[in-house]
Amino acid sequence: MSSVSRPLSAEIASRLITRARWSPLEIAFWIAAFATIYLFPEHHLILTEIVIWGLFALSIDLILGYAGIISLGQAAFFGFGAYVAGLLAKHGIMTEPVLALIASGLAAAVLGFLTSFLVLRGSDLTRLMVTLGVALVLRELANRFPQITGGADGLQGVTIDPVLGQFRFDLYGYTAYVYSLIVLFVLFVIARRIVRSPFGLSLVAIKGNPLRSAAVGIAVNWRLVAIYTIAAAYAGIAGALLTQTTAFASLEGFAFDRSADGLLVLIIGGTGYLYGGLIGALIFRFAHDYLASITPQYWQFWIGLILVIIVLVGRERIGSWLDPVRTLADRIGAWRASRRPRALGATPEGGGQP
Repeated sequence: MSSVSRPLSAEIASRLITRARWSPLEIAFWIAAFATIYLFPEHHLILTEIVIWGLFALSIDLILGYAGIISLGQAAFFGFGAYVAGLLAKHGIMTEPVLALIASGLAAAVLGFLTSFLVLRGSDLTRLMVTLGVALVLRELANRFPQITGGADGLQGVTIDPVLGQFRFDLYGYTAYVYSLIVLFVLFVIARRIVRSPFGLSLVAIKGNPLRSAAVGIAVNWRLVAIYTIAAAYAGIAGALLTQTTAFASLEGFAFDRSADGLLVLIIGGTGYLYGGLIGALIFRFAHDYLASITPQYWQFWIGLILVIIVLVGRERIGSWLDPVRTLADRIGAWRASRRPRALGATPEGGGQP
């Protein structure tokens, strides 16, 4: 290796390591999230719903925010995962919730892989129609075989065993919320690692200019297939979580409203940084409850008004209101980074051991 390429590769590796580090703001976010287990015990049911919505929006962010794939049919994988988890539990095929959750995610991933080749064809408008068509087809299939899915009445008689054989789902939603929050955190860590890896950087390049990305040797189609499959698995796990925490699965999992609301959640929170879906789910769900308590028939009007305000004011201007918090977090992170080499017995300039 030449003397020129060594520093370049070292600089690239250093940048990737820096990108992978958790900022103080991120750490504070997850500490606050897990603190809600004890701070809001009376709101565990709605918090569980927020977690599931956040995970579903996260699956959309993986394909829209990082790969530029617009989809109106993400509910196809959500509903598919929900029914797989319900059928596994109802017929005693796989009664352990964690294993059933993994199986549901894998089943949704297989479905995502098989349908991804349809999504790669055509323009954004074609993708919208194809993804929406997949969701509608699956919904109609579930409706046509009521002996398996329960049809319009939904899948009933689902019994969920205790998590890991120890933690039984209770009426107050404590176990459901802790279980869902842990699943969300684990999947978020995996998604964060994916988008901050060279693979994730290549997705951003593809989103920016797919032709130029292909010209420099990036396998555009296969990377899009990979992220679409991963996002399908995430959506399937979100649907399986809903089934396991409610012991019920219905055709609403495949509904167009599910995909549309997922996009709405993501628009409110912002795309392309993973936390948008989580923050959007929190805002959307509490705004929904609050506005519905004021005007039960017209709460959607106020949600629409919020979207109009976001567009008119501009997300950049709204985000700038949090700049002081980000600046403080960056300074804390820089201070920690400057002290880390000294703790290892190295100089700040990297003159320590290799």
